[in-house]
Amino acid sequence: MDFIHRPTTEVAKDLLGVKLIYESNQMTYTGYIVETEAYLGFEDQAAHGYKGKQTPKVRSLYQLGGTIYGHMMHRYLLINFVTQAKGVPEGVLIRALEPEDGIEMMIQNRGKSGYELTNGPGKFTTAMQIPRTIDGTRLNEGRLKIDTKNRKYPRNIVESPRIGIPNKGQWTHKPLRYTVHGNPYVSHKRKRDYIHPDETWK
Repeated sequence: MDFIHRPTTEVAKDLLGVKLIYESNQMTYTGYIVETEAYLGFEDQAAHGYKGKQTPKVRSLYQLGGTIYGHMMHRYLLINFVTQAKGVPEGVLIRALEPEDGIEMMIQNRGKSGYELTNGPGKFTTAMQIPRTIDGTRLNEGRLKIDTKNRKYPRNIVESPRIGIPNKGQWTHKPLRYTVHGNPYVSHKRKRDYIHPDETWK
């Protein structure tokens, strides 16, 4: 997948259905990405690279596309894939997965089961036991990989405002969140809107 020469919004949509793989010491966990958010760097008031802000915590965001930018929020690790040339702080937040391999262990790790298992950006990283040390590493060169061949394709993609971004002017409302329509592993989803996961893919 090209993480350098395409608009971040395009990458965010294209990641839906891609298989995410994390190889822990104990086992391999996998799941299909069902929710992403695009963060557009310098101009984007909600982005960690807004106005070119640089601190040690966001160093990874300024690396070459394909780098993993991990940051903590409320004790949870959130994972972003950097998407542009070095020095351009844009990325895609991976917000939710439909789990595949390692579900029994994920349930132990999370203490939850069902759709609650991986329906949020800190939930799937906890379920898969992904550590903070993933920050700054490169996709497919370490334990965290994506499989773009053995993937799924959404029947429909929904574009909506990002989650939890108040008071950022127009950036609060821009439709930069992308979800697989009806998939019950999408975060903040009402039960009445659930479709059986298998029916949300082509």
